[in-house]
Amino acid sequence: MPARGGLLCATSGLALLLAATATDFWLQYRAPGGPGCQGLWRVCLGGACHPHPGTPALWDATRVLMLLSVLSTTAAIALGLSAASSGAPRLRLRMAGATLLVAGFLALLGLAVFTAVTVSVFGKHHADWRFSWSYILGWIAVVLVVSAGLFHVCAASKDLTPESSEVAGA
Repeated sequence: MPARGGLLCATSGLALLLAATATDFWLQYRAPGGPGCQGLWRVCLGGACHPHPGTPALWDATRVLMLLSVLSTTAAIALGLSAASSGAPRLRLRMAGATLLVAGFLALLGLAVFTAVTVSVFGKHHADWRFSWSYILGWIAVVLVVSAGLFHVCAASKDLTPESSEVAGA
């Protein structure tokens, strides 16, 4: 199967997207109550974690974009796996590649929105803060998912098996 590298990148990217979206270490900062961290879903301060008390709407947009990226990547992996048993593998590989490119764009957009909002909000209120490992995993996942999409598209263009429509027309 020519898209094995794409499936490996997509699966790795999905694992990193899941880890980035689910964990609480997008930001780390020092606060009066001790060191704190924050993810998309919770804020942790002094060892106690609780849901965000009130978040900017654009952080909600980041949550939605990251979840859509996870779902799109999952669908693309399923399409890529089904290409091996399909009668028209090039079409499924192209669809998987396009879906992975969309998933990468959604995650990229979510991370960019989070970056912009965080810099504008935290830059004014906290002097000592930084992006943390969950956030970095998200950016690595973007690279892997987009690479997987490109691998799938390239594999579809190099696949020498005839499409079912090409066989019918011959």
